[in-house]
Amino acid sequence: MRAGFGAIRGERAIGVISDTHGLVRPEALEALRGSELIVHAGDIGGLEVLDALRVLAPVVAVRGNNDRDGWGRTLRETEVVEVGDVHLYVLHDLHGLDLDPAAILTDRWSRNARVCST
Repeated sequence: MRAGFGAIRGERAIGVISDTHGLVRPEALEALRGSELIVHAGDIGGLEVLDALRVLAPVVAVRGNNDRDGWGRTLRETEVVEVGDVHLYVLHDLHGLDLDPAAILTDRWSRNARVCST
């Protein structure tokens, strides 16, 4: 499944957060303020965290290894987020990476490809 966001080319403000474990610190909220989209990369800790983030911007979230309650099982382990021409493959645990980024990148993407983990 791909979560699409925006069709306008240009700079975008995408906030990324993970490992909140049920707590969203005021400093984190301030850092995310102004984001057009927030990506939570797992170990959320509860729906109240996602609700607090949704006050600031739309949220795409994946399940972390600590998100085991019923609400957490409704989240996917991975998401592909499209922001204009950029694709973000989001997962919590790099050991769960189920693809080889180098194998799927086209020449167009390979110049700017990065693998990041939380």
